[in-house]
Amino acid sequence: MNDGKKPTLDDIDARIRAAREGADRKRRDEDGPGPRNVSGIGIAFRISIEFTAAVLVGVAIGYFLDDWLGTAPWLMVLFLLLGFASGAMNVYRTVQGLDQSVGLGKAVERKKEAERRSDDTGS
Repeated sequence: MNDGKKPTLDDIDARIRAAREGADRKRRDEDGPGPRNVSGIGIAFRISIEFTAAVLVGVAIGYFLDDWLGTAPWLMVLFLLLGFASGAMNVYRTVQGLDQSVGLGKAVERKKEAERRSDDTGS
């Protein structure tokens, strides 16, 4: 491989660069879709669907409890308000990047880490 000669510093440097590039490429492939693929419209759809679903579930629970217990419309109003509160909390967690259940928070962390790395290498 090296024909009995000691490798020069240029040879070692080229091998190190090739190994680093291969490791970076492998890490990007393993990460899958990163934060650069999280679009604003996707997050907007997610927020609107989660909020709407929370309100609808609250109304449905209240409606069926009112029908069962004969307390119309009080439980439906109560669960409507709880649905609004739940939807608002989901929106807040999503916007703040605190929702770890679907990985959005991890995507935000990866983006910050990548920005930190690029700042370190750029300066």
